[in-house]
Amino acid sequence: MKKRRNMKSLSSLLCMMLIVAMALFTIGCNGGSNSGAASSEGEAISANSNVLGEGQTEFTFTVVDKDGNETEFEIHTDKETVGEALLELNLIAGEESEYGLYVKTVNGITADYNTDGVYWAFYVNGEYATSGVDTTPVTAGDSYSFKVEK
Repeated sequence: MKKRRNMKSLSSLLCMMLIVAMALFTIGCNGGSNSGAASSEGEAISANSNVLGEGQTEFTFTVVDKDGNETEFEIHTDKETVGEALLELNLIAGEESEYGLYVKTVNGITADYNTDGVYWAFYVNGEYATSGVDTTPVTAGDSYSFKVEK
């Protein structure tokens, strides 16, 4: 008789544990959906993270790596030259030479002709630039880009 009562109590306990486990699973799934929504919102925010800087003048800046992957930025600045604006935002880095700034790193990607035979080419509105990034004046609405070339 005691054995039967213990089995009945054990069955009741197992049923209650199963119900609690199902409830937690259901809550966990709903929490996963909410975190997915938060992730989607986070992705939307991260898509807007390509808007950089503060200032009255706005221009588009595109980086094309050696594999052809493009990253586009919307830059806001009050700087006079494209080079000043991009340096301020840490989007470019390089070294000064007798010809101006020799850009070796763009958006964290290094291309050094002396090391790997490729370099960063500077473009203004899709055309190969006739001036260096550090002497090219910022023009509202223009697009500037750096592309890895051989």
